[in-house]
Amino acid sequence: MSEPVVTDIAGQLGRCRAWGVAGTMCVALGGLGAGTGPSEGPLARPDLPVDLFNAGVAVASFGLVLLVVAWWRLGRLVRQRPPRVDELLATLIMWAAPLLIAPPVFSRDVYSYLAQGAMVRAGLDVYHAGPAALGGPFGLEVPAIWQHTPTPYGPAFLLLATAAATLAGGHVTLGVLLMRSVALAGVTLLALTVPPLARRCGVPPAAALWLAVLNPLVLLHLVGGAHNDAIMLGLLAAGLALAMAGRPAPGALVVTLSALVKAPAAVALAAIAVIWAQRAGARWRAVVGTAAVAGGTTVAVTWVAGTGFGWIGALRTPVTADSWSVTSVLGRANADLLTALDASLGTAPMTAWRLAGMCAAVAAALLVWYRRRTLGPVRGVGLVLGGVVAFGPAVRPWYLLWAVVPLAAAAPHGRAGRFAAAACAVLALVVLPDGFAPTAGTLGFAVLGGALAVALLVMTAFAPDDDLAPGLAR
Repeated sequence: MSEPVVTDIAGQLGRCRAWGVAGTMCVALGGLGAGTGPSEGPLARPDLPVDLFNAGVAVASFGLVLLVVAWWRLGRLVRQRPPRVDELLATLIMWAAPLLIAPPVFSRDVYSYLAQGAMVRAGLDVYHAGPAALGGPFGLEVPAIWQHTPTPYGPAFLLLATAAATLAGGHVTLGVLLMRSVALAGVTLLALTVPPLARRCGVPPAAALWLAVLNPLVLLHLVGGAHNDAIMLGLLAAGLALAMAGRPAPGALVVTLSALVKAPAAVALAAIAVIWAQRAGARWRAVVGTAAVAGGTTVAVTWVAGTGFGWIGALRTPVTADSWSVTSVLGRANADLLTALDASLGTAPMTAWRLAGMCAAVAAALLVWYRRRTLGPVRGVGLVLGGVVAFGPAVRPWYLLWAVVPLAAAAPHGRAGRFAAAACAVLALVVLPDGFAPTAGTLGFAVLGGALAVALLVMTAFAPDDDLAPGLAR
């Protein structure tokens, strides 16, 4: 009686794997001509005519839709008849493989990382100068908007970026592959620590893995784009897992390392203190212990990196006039309206809306703290980071993963988890392969590629329900 059910699960899993692999292969192929490859080397983007560039956009958009649909169908399978954890990890490897050797896609941030690492190696202060002060092959790949911008990243990440820049010498392609290896290490750590963290939270590991690790934003932006959020999130999940397993001091150390990559992860230190207090029965000892571990780790890593504490003042670096965020959009709209009424107040509306956003994020954090016993520490981290993303001054699609990872481990099927899943599916489709704002023509080709993928999926939905990929299902 059970054999047909097992076969059906294998068939459904095989189809999800096949569509996902086809999706990431199309993204990688489209990225060859329309991605963010360097100007020279094996991963260089060729100087294509506009029509061929747009064709690359269409191919990548075709793949994006296939990947998102494959992920969504896999989520339905996980809710109904969960595959084993090892089967999901194998699926992750299959989906990620085409992106590992492809040019960077959706962002040029990886070149900023390499330039900042090279600046540290050259003795330049990355918290006061931008890549323009470096020049050379790494600095020249950084977009103009960031050429004179100090880094907002902490000393733990700069140690990794410096090591990558040093090993790469002046070879940009090698540097990209090394930074992608760092990101891949973060995703691997995330994949290994989310299941035990979910078990501690009473959540099925398969559901947590689906939302937190097989997520299209992880594949496209952390693997494909090599963003440092990968190592931040891997360390964040590892620190929370250690604390939930009864080791709050090592957990505080690892979470601090995460915050020394990107500062928002420091939110989780409050959760570590709560977990510590619950286990030790002494609130102040837990608070003092967490603070001591965090402070000692910060001083030690900063001393090893030799970069100083300038990163604290540089945390506003990502705030640019055209940032994606609710508060920035409202600020720009308010400023434009006042200008149209001949009552311009300069940057005051933007500043006011961003201040209002910060107040809203603090209010959300206080509400979570008030309900901490009901929500639990891990879900609380996800909700607070969700508030930071929603009301912060700068938002990028992959920032949503800050909230998604803790929510996936604590409540993947709750209201917040379901909303996060839907938001991930939408945000996976909004950035073009070159990472820049689209023109009308480029946007048209992106829509065309997505529409063709939808048409293919509709046609296959009415095809006989045979196994499209028997080899992948095994």
